[in-house]
This record gives sequence, structure tokens and C-alpha cells, in this order.
Amino acid sequence: MERLVGTTVKGLRAPIFKSGDNLIEMIPDLLENFYKQEDIEIGTKDIVAITESVVARAQGNYATVDQIAQSINQDFDGDELGLIFPIVSRNRFGIILKAIARSNVSKLIIQLSFPADEVGNHLISMDQMDDADLDPWKDCINETQFRALFGETKHQFTGIDYVTYFKEIVETEGKEVEIIFANNPLTILDYTKNVINCDIHTRKRTKRLLAKHGATFVRSLDDILTKPMDCSGYNEEYGLLGSNRSTEEEVKLFPRDCMTIVSDIQAEMKQRTGKTIEVMVYGDGAFKDPVGKIWELADPVVSPGYTSGLEGTPNEVKLKYLADNEFKSLEGNALKEAITEAISSKEESLMGSMATLGTTPRQIPDLIGSLCDLTSGSGDKGTPIIYIQGYFDNFTN
Repeated sequence: MERLVGTTVKGLRAPIFKSGDNLIEMIPDLLENFYKQEDIEIGTKDIVAITESVVARAQGNYATVDQIAQSINQDFDGDELGLIFPIVSRNRFGIILKAIARSNVSKLIIQLSFPADEVGNHLISMDQMDDADLDPWKDCINETQFRALFGETKHQFTGIDYVTYFKEIVETEGKEVEIIFANNPLTILDYTKNVINCDIHTRKRTKRLLAKHGATFVRSLDDILTKPMDCSGYNEEYGLLGSNRSTEEEVKLFPRDCMTIVSDIQAEMKQRTGKTIEVMVYGDGAFKDPVGKIWELADPVVSPGYTSGLEGTPNEVKLKYLADNEFKSLEGNALKEAITEAISSKEESLMGSMATLGTTPRQIPDLIGSLCDLTSGSGDKGTPIIYIQGYFDNFTN
């Protein structure tokens, strides 16, 4: 019988991982049990993906608010400090703001972008911005003007007024705070020459512009906690980027050394099974919610580590393009055979070919990361390990 199933994706239930757990043994143990329980035969280029949270937890990669504040104090000894372009998130930024406010600064000037942050959390709607005749490229307004125009602005999903929320965090730490709204990174230099730019994917450009135009102190979040502070966790590449709230006084940092971890798990599985399984660590899936407009990529990357078999981009033809164009006169088995032959004889690189029209031009780890993030979810599913078969199959397999 002709094979009917292509790609399959399974979320694997796993124990609650703790600091010190040996993932190089525990992940293969879980897979062996999965193979037996589900009667799984390992295929060609099967993939096991592990959420970044599991890796960070096993590493014990945590830091307290006080340790983050200490890291900032080592680098900054001024009074006023500007923070620009933070994402409006309790989980991602609220506790970082607490740590910055707990450092030796006396006043924070927080510059929020509008109508939304860089990952799509809206303070106001586009329509509200237009109705207020605000030019997002030029205008800067203060908190009083913002309230006069928009009043209380609660997030669609969380119900939080983030302007109030951020102010309360800083004031609870006994510091003065001023909030402005502007999209030009250089606006903050009218208020202070000391800046931490908190954006994620535009951080290098923002930092370069600030330094070029007169900032005397400029750091990004990936410059903070790049080494241990009083036995804290750290991330030498991403610093505080990719961190999440763990408790009211602690964050879980983005995992480190992920390339080594995935290689070691792959080697262990090869030794146990004789098969090569691709391995990756994944975080946010980089997809966008059409209702809330949130782009799910608050992590600095989708995958901080993956084995070499997952490198590159798909090299696929679009079946409907072939069916509607090159082989539109064919039907039934003749059409199937023609498309099968076209796939089998395709070039190693189809870049620029019309036959690729409509295929997804993304890196393979990013595509798989989206698949995994949607499968595992972000709540109580309890499936932080994802197993994928047939991802690299095509119509001819």
C-alpha cells in the first residue's frame, strides 16, 4: 500500500528537570522508552528538539535581582540612566527593570516605542495613533501627554497597563522614574547620555547609533551578566537576552553551550542505536499572532544550538505550481509520475527558480523551532521534548 503519512510530530512527556540533571543521559533514556512504548522505528534524519528552558534549568542558569544589579554597578557609576525600547512584558522585562532600578542609579528615563514594542505588544492601536495625529517617525510625547490622548491603556490579553506597571516597579525600589514615548533611538540623548538599549533584534544598530551620536555610556542587555556574579548563572553571548521570570527575585537565563549539548546527545544516541538523529534546542518559534499582533520571538534566536544536519534552508519545489503550470495538461498517474520525476531530478540549489514560488524562505532550524514551539505550547502540556519524523521527506518518499 502507498504510504499516506508524511511528517509526524510528537510531544514527549518528560520529568520536571532540575539543576544538575544530566541531559546527555536523560534525553536518550527518554527516547529509548518512547521507542519501546510507541513501537517507533528510527528513520532517516529523525529530529529530537529540547526546549531551551529544560537546558537552562539543568544548567542551573539562574540569577537573582541583586546579582543583576551588582553586574550593572560594576559597569556603571552614574546617576541618571536611560532605558530605551524594552518590550512591554512582565515575564521578559519586569524583573530586569527591577534589577536595574535596584542598582546604584538615582533616576531612570524609560523610552517606550509606540504604538507597539518590537515584538508586537501594543500600548495603543494603530488607529489610536492615527487619530491622535502622531507621527511615529518623528514625534516624542511625555507621560502627561500620553494620558491626555489615550487615558489608561490596558494590554489586550494581560489586562496590564504597562506604563503604570513599569513606574510602580521603579518607585517601589525607591528611585525616580520618567517615561517618554518615541521611536527614534536618539531621542533619549536629549534626556541623558547614559543608556541601556533593551531592544532585541535591532540592538546592534541601536547601540551603534547611540555611540555615534554622543552617548557616553551605552550598553545592550546582552552586555549584562556575560560572566558569573557571586556564583550566578550567566550567558557570555546573550547576557540577559532570552531570560524569563523564575520567581519575584530571580530570572532563568537563556541556556549556554548549546552546540556542545546537542552534539553530545547526538553522539550518545549514535552509540546506543547506531542511528544518526538530529538534535536541536529551541526557544520562541518566531510566528505572529494575527489577532494580538504579537511576534513570538522575544528570545534572541529561535535555536541557540543544533546539529549540522539541520543547517541551511529548504530546497523545495511547489507542487501546486508544477501541477498548474508545467504539467497542467496531465492528470492522474501521468501527473503524479511527472511531478515525482521533477522532484527527483531537481537541482541542488533552486534559488530563483519559479518552481519554488510560494515556498517558505526561512532557515531550517527556525522552521522546526516554530513547529516545536506550537507543539509544546507555553503552559501545562508537559511536553518539553519534541520528536519529529519525516520532516525532510518529499512527495517521492
